[in-house]
Amino acid sequence: MLERIRSRTMFTGYNKKCYSCNFSPFSSNLRLMEHKTPTPTTTTTSSEWGSQAWRQLSRVRSSSPLIQCITNYVSMDLMANVLLSSGASPAMIHSLQEIPDFTPHVHALCINVGTLTPDWLSAIKAAVNTVNEMHKPWVLDPVAAGSSGFRFKACLELLALGPTVVRGNASEIIALHNGALDTNSRGADSVHESTDAVVAAKSLAQTSGSIVAVSGAVDIITDGQRVFGVHNGVPMLQKITATGCSVTALIAAFVAIDPSHPLEATTSALSIFGVAGEIGMISAKGPGSLRMHLIDSLNTLDEHTFLQLVKITNL
Repeated sequence: MLERIRSRTMFTGYNKKCYSCNFSPFSSNLRLMEHKTPTPTTTTTSSEWGSQAWRQLSRVRSSSPLIQCITNYVSMDLMANVLLSSGASPAMIHSLQEIPDFTPHVHALCINVGTLTPDWLSAIKAAVNTVNEMHKPWVLDPVAAGSSGFRFKACLELLALGPTVVRGNASEIIALHNGALDTNSRGADSVHESTDAVVAAKSLAQTSGSIVAVSGAVDIITDGQRVFGVHNGVPMLQKITATGCSVTALIAAFVAIDPSHPLEATTSALSIFGVAGEIGMISAKGPGSLRMHLIDSLNTLDEHTFLQLVKITNL
């Protein structure tokens, strides 16, 4: 099977095409075990990264962290299914009135501004303030950040609230770094390659204190000093709306079980998602069937197959 995967994939990632229910009851007494995660170095191999990523996925599966997603209408379904198939518990709650009662119980918060409105922005800020007060992680997906003044201002305000991780495509990360609207914006589609945003991502990580991840042919992850690349995925993921949004949710689940190591958790989540896409591509006949097989692959992924396929490098 591994040879079939290698022959049908190009080890390329995906940009994001989405402007977006599944609800899982929460358990307030769920405890996420803290484990020591090795710190990657410039000599860390793909095999070592793979073993670490697999341990983190195993912890997601065993502890089922509760992830609140305040996200867009288009992405809700796929985000919830990606979380469920990976072992996490999704909650697609965005009402301001529910934030005080519900958000204190979550293990991580995922914020996506795809279909942003003033009312949703108020709920987003309330949820972010809640998890910040409780020292819980949250992840920001600045969808189409540079495409309008309202959206751009909102993303900058959210960035100032200190997300644990910011994950976007290259155009979104460059817009946030430049602090200006993108006159060439195509909405949620990137007009840049992920490697074009390495300098912007490092600078943004340094100024914001957040881990910054850039999705693309090579997924870039940086803490402002170290830079890692995930070389997994298939081009057809670009043809499925909400894949970028969904991997952001998966990052939130991984950071939930290892909040002390967000760089490592983010890299692991991106590699798991990319490998699942490669496996799903074996049986897929097009974007629609790849979507289905992606979800199945996340649910059935085994350690041996993952370790054979994962490809993470130091950049």
